Amino acid sequence: QSTCDLRGCCWSPQSDTSVPWCFFSSNRGYRMDGSTRSTEAGFEATLTRLPSPSLTENDIETVILTGEYQTPNRFRFKITDPNTQRFEVPHEYV
Repeated sequence: QSTCDLRGCCWSPQSDTSVPWCFFSSNRGYRMDGSTRSTEAGFEATLTRLPSPSLTENDIETVILTGEYQTPNRFRFKITDPNTQRFEVPHEYV
């Protein structure tokens, strides 16, 4: 049994400590448009915001999710706005 507040955050205490108690319902967030596109090291997908109330009021309607399998034990993901470029620290300085 879970309860949700006005922001849509749901709370469901579990005895299993590996399960998060607080979560958002499935009608919030983003959905994948179309299918994933393969890249050299992983995949890329376009995500579109679901029509639900905003928590920040500055949500980006469409984002790109890039996933990269860097090693057998490391997966890198990046979420970007395809319409607005922003500064990113060059990789050699990270």
